[in-house]
Amino acid sequence: MIPLKVFILVGTVDSLDAQFATVELDTNPPSNGAAAIAVLPVAMFPCEVKEGRQFYVVKLAEKEESVIICRSDEDD
Repeated sequence: MIPLKVFILVGTVDSLDAQFATVELDTNPPSNGAAAIAVLPVAMFPCEVKEGRQFYVVKLAEKEESVIICRSDEDD
């Protein structure tokens, strides 16, 4: 299997506590209609983390680390 060098994933926060957020990451193409589930440290998010918040996991170059970019919501 060849690891991804560049990607953009769309995620949604399902639940969280003081340290970790359980998130759904949409896959493209969808794998059997289900999103991937991950547990991420809340400290990785550069914004307020709350249930339902959408975000992006982005890696734009092979030698860069992936970063989380929060979707800007007018309600925030």
